[in-house]
Amino acid sequence: MIRNTLSSLLMLLAMSATSMCCNAISLQQMRFHCAEDTVKINQLLAKGSQSELKTANELVSFYAHQLLGTPYVAHTLEGDTELLTINIDQLDCTTFIETLYALTRTTLNGRINWRDYAANLENLRYRNGIMGDYASRLHYISEWAVNNSARGNIVEITAELPHAQHIQKTIDYMSKHAGSYQSLKNDSLMLRKIRHHEMGFRNYRMPLLRKNWLDDKTVKAALRSGDFVGLVTKIEGLDISHLGIIEKDAAGEIYLLDASMSGGKVMIEKKNLRAHLSGTKSSIIGIRVFRIK
Repeated sequence: MIRNTLSSLLMLLAMSATSMCCNAISLQQMRFHCAEDTVKINQLLAKGSQSELKTANELVSFYAHQLLGTPYVAHTLEGDTELLTINIDQLDCTTFIETLYALTRTTLNGRINWRDYAANLENLRYRNGIMGDYASRLHYISEWAVNNSARGNIVEITAELPHAQHIQKTIDYMSKHAGSYQSLKNDSLMLRKIRHHEMGFRNYRMPLLRKNWLDDKTVKAALRSGDFVGLVTKIEGLDISHLGIIEKDAAGEIYLLDASMSGGKVMIEKKNLRAHLSGTKSSIIGIRVFRIK
């Protein structure tokens, strides 16, 4: 009897915590692309639930295919005030990955409601999972990885890949190019906040798989469809310049599925990942790989 009562209490507490999480952000703190966004998210979540896929990577790949053809649109998160932007009709490389994470995490949690999606989106996008001002957003993928790994959202597997190595890099691109960011160029306080967060990434030791190893059979075997991939750039002050996911064909060849600026939409790149990075991506030196934990 006591055990049953305890179980019931624990279940109620868990339900209450979920409810609080889902209602942490009010509607007034959200920005939608259109009135149908919530309906479309619910429809996608229903499809994911009906698919009966169980692993995070399977669900990431499933949802990515549902989003194929979605137009590439940059800067959808920007505005005069920081709001939780929900937009599945227009994606850039970062919001594409965020959308896949939020859809997958919501499905893994057994939920099919857009409010749960919104809670998971906030949890990934912002430092410690709480939306504040512009500086609370995890702008650099390295900090995004550290913060979300610490909270159990993702795990980085780069260092475990065959032939992986580490490099050191100082990440301070935003403060050095403040004039390129609407929220920084006329706001000295916000710029100071960004600089404060950049301080933790001076001479940052970063795992890396160089792109010349992407044809290696052991590397291909270690990667899975649905892995998140960050393209590491040699641009000074910047860590990762583009994001996508691994798409693996029946023969084990790996491709990049991404929200492509050059292609103008969510698509599977035509060349395999090694050839793609060697062609149009001359500034890319390698990749980092993450999975939903």
